[in-house]
Amino acid sequence: MSLDLPPVAPAVTAELVQGLTPRLRKRLDAGVTKLAGRPSVRDGDTVRIAVDDDTHLELHAPGGTVTSTDAIRCGCLLAPDCLHRAAAASAAPIAEPEPEPEPESEPQPQPQPQPTPDAVPVSVGEDTPDTRSASPTEPDTPTPDQRAAAQAMYDAAAAVLEAGTDGAGAVLQAELLRAAHTARISGLPRIAASAVSVVTQLRAARGADPAYRLAELTAALRDVLGTAHRLPGSTGPELATLRGTARQPYAPDGSLRLYGLFSEPVLTATGYAGAVTWTADAEGRLYTVSDVLPGGPGRAVGAADRAVRIGDTALTHRELSRAGLAVAGATVSPTGRLGAGAGVRAVRASGAAWREDPLAGLWALPVADQVSRALTGGDGLLFLDVTLTGTVREAVGDCLLADCDGLTLRLAAAHDHTALPYRDNLRLLSAVPGTRLRVVARLDPSPQPRALLLATDHPRDPGAHLDLGLDRLQHADLPTPAMAPAGSSPAPDEAPLHLLRRRVHQAASAGRRVLAFPGDSANDSRRLGRYGFACAGDLLDELHSAAADRSRDVFGRLVPADINRFAHAWLAAAHYTEEVDRSLCAAAWGADPALPPSP
Repeated sequence: MSLDLPPVAPAVTAELVQGLTPRLRKRLDAGVTKLAGRPSVRDGDTVRIAVDDDTHLELHAPGGTVTSTDAIRCGCLLAPDCLHRAAAASAAPIAEPEPEPEPESEPQPQPQPQPTPDAVPVSVGEDTPDTRSASPTEPDTPTPDQRAAAQAMYDAAAAVLEAGTDGAGAVLQAELLRAAHTARISGLPRIAASAVSVVTQLRAARGADPAYRLAELTAALRDVLGTAHRLPGSTGPELATLRGTARQPYAPDGSLRLYGLFSEPVLTATGYAGAVTWTADAEGRLYTVSDVLPGGPGRAVGAADRAVRIGDTALTHRELSRAGLAVAGATVSPTGRLGAGAGVRAVRASGAAWREDPLAGLWALPVADQVSRALTGGDGLLFLDVTLTGTVREAVGDCLLADCDGLTLRLAAAHDHTALPYRDNLRLLSAVPGTRLRVVARLDPSPQPRALLLATDHPRDPGAHLDLGLDRLQHADLPTPAMAPAGSSPAPDEAPLHLLRRRVHQAASAGRRVLAFPGDSANDSRRLGRYGFACAGDLLDELHSAAADRSRDVFGRLVPADINRFAHAWLAAAHYTEEVDRSLCAAAWGADPALPPSP
């Protein structure tokens, strides 16, 4: 999409599409494509698009976001129920809910529910306790409105799955956005955020966006369907987790003495960008300072040189990753994000190198315990000492091979966007096998030991470190290549779980019909059974059977497919592959995902 459009609230898009006649709905996707090629101009909070020589379209975004249908105006004869308004809303980025104002005083301690994944990172400074989720008065069972919202979400997501990315055009996307809006006002922020993520991934896929990843679409769709399926029958803590939180509560944490670890850029498919800096205290607890707002690659690259918004400090994110911070009156979210309320004070302090106390203790924890922590709801970070041994080619590009305590570890780029130097840095590091490095990586669950490389100490200066998403390695930074240790080789052949995983991804991409073609899945099922995955074979057979299930009425005509049966079969297969991947990942690292890490 070449137009520079302001974000539009999901409810606005859903309402405009709902107001179209059936004939105009069929033309909506073509209208979105046509609108992308029209000239536009931005004047303050207003964007004007020349639909043709005589018709102009205007989007008014006070505060940067279109929040009502009246804010999109068209001069054509069919307005206000015209195709142009709905096309503009469908082409624009999806707006996040308006944040609540920050309180003047420090918030009182709030109950801290188990954190759930956020679809979009939130910038620091929002010390607002959640008033809708995790409340002491929240009922222990879903309300009728929440059950209805969950069912509507399941139906909308099942329709998207049945159609696939090619068939899930603006109309199906609007239905999912409508379900997301209903879920949010019913007190279900988690599933609403996941649904918005699905729509964003669908738009990226249909627009051939290089940032699109099929695995991310599959994960978001699985979360939507799984949450909608489980929520009506859940109670207690499980229900609180499935509901999620609209805002993360911040609790007072007194005074903190923090040491900078590293910074990483953030660039999401949902149109948010910025930087997150990780810090640690003397006991090894991790805290983050984030600056993530609507933006693109330019903001992701430049955010590291912006001052952190905590207290009176003038430190940038890049500087904080190598310095320290003394915070008084700190407020912290359950996930470790530092707040920046009016009562928070912070000043610069001395930092510490990775090989000095107290940061060196992060690398002292056994690798298996770190993986267990990451698999049981931790931050996902791994602190590893590795020896580079070479490279290996994967479907998404080359990655580094390294020896880590006898394990052959694959280190991949954390982000593939060309504006970020991750892949260029990995390419340079691959030229110096035998180099020993202390690294920070994020666990990437897979049947082989694999992680996304975020930062490393300097190859020539162990007292310094490099943030691989922000700093660019030079040839002069590299040591003379050493001999790789003997016996290092790629991981052995893995069990054929890909036979099921591939079908799960194919269905998310191409819809039910791709699995409904005549064929015999018995060979794949038998192969899975020979490797001890009999359940996977049964799930594969049911997935194909549900996709091909088309009965006829008394006149011999095909009746509509049972998309609920197919969605249920796909969800079971997707959940199974996720859990098996998690177990195989733990086994590859020698960890136990069911046990918490040792102290």
